[in-house]
Amino acid sequence: MLTNKKIIGIDLGGTNVRAGLISNNELINITSAAIDAQSSEKGVLNTIFSLIEKYINEEIDGIGIGVPSVVDTEKGIVYDVQNIPSWKEVQLKSIMETKYGLPVFINNDANCFALAEKYFGKGKTAESFIGLIIGTGLGAGIIINNRLYEGRNCGAGEIGMLPYLDSIFENYCSGQFFRRKYNLSGEEVNLLAKQNNLDAINILAEFGSHLGNAIKTLLYMFDPEMIILGGSVTNSYNFFENSMRETLKDFAYSNTITNLKIEVSETEYAGVLGAAALVFQQMSFPSTSHEEFY
Repeated sequence: MLTNKKIIGIDLGGTNVRAGLISNNELINITSAAIDAQSSEKGVLNTIFSLIEKYINEEIDGIGIGVPSVVDTEKGIVYDVQNIPSWKEVQLKSIMETKYGLPVFINNDANCFALAEKYFGKGKTAESFIGLIIGTGLGAGIIINNRLYEGRNCGAGEIGMLPYLDSIFENYCSGQFFRRKYNLSGEEVNLLAKQNNLDAINILAEFGSHLGNAIKTLLYMFDPEMIILGGSVTNSYNFFENSMRETLKDFAYSNTITNLKIEVSETEYAGVLGAAALVFQQMSFPSTSHEEFY
């Protein structure tokens, strides 16, 4: 860990942006602001600047930014941010580095989640693991040999887009499942389950079986030592854990399941911490390039 570094982490969402100052490996302050979804590209940038400028000084070593979109991580270009129509193609790295004179690193939110767990959470001791976000969508961040693997086009880990049954995994293994099949939100199902509603409990058990199949797919592809689950749907983990694990029992390699650890993230403000960890990762492995993984 880079204990003497001071980093600003930015977590850009579709409705708000959070910023935090990380110093000596601890989040020592955090602030947020609402995002106007209909604002111009410049308007959203000005909101981000207003938060950065609460922390910026000569002691800052770098800025990391996580976004819910596709990113050219080498050039720092952000494409098609969810729920912000004006952000079609934003030269974010160039804009930020020119403005602040600091190194800036940008990646998508799933990759930032995995890095948050690696540097601050349950992935600290794991050399290879998958950070699986189960929320409105389904995405994964991949850590291999202590380093983030993002793929050639920052598209590695998009397990939600893989074909599954009559559709794709995302429609069965994210919050979309509850709305699509039962016209309920994941939060509503969780609340009913806590009230011992049998239908809701069965719905979550069904969800767990689908999630188990998604995890099996990840195991065949990457054989990680750990899966760390994050995202809003993990609030119902107690209700879908058993069916998820039951589905894993027919995995072809029983020793893999015996050795596999499945954890639920307890990292608060993982988006901000993961964004800061982009800077830690680059400082730890300054020669990182896509080609090293091929």
